[in-house]
Amino acid sequence: MAERIRTIRLQKLDEQGSADDLQNTTPAERLEMLWQLALNAWAFTGKRVAEQRLPRDVVRVLRGEG
Repeated sequence: MAERIRTIRLQKLDEQGSADDLQNTTPAERLEMLWQLALNAWAFTGKRVAEQRLPRDVVRVLRGEG
């Protein structure tokens, strides 16, 4: 995915919600922004990112009768 330049603006708490910043974004773009915030939060913990991956430790044991 190509990175795009975004404008960041500082607002006071009582000014929030008055701008239409997210009105021109798609749900996918909003989710992508949220995911980046989650990754940044995990970086503060110093732990690996808790992202679900393909499990490689699943084993099936078949035993013969006898």
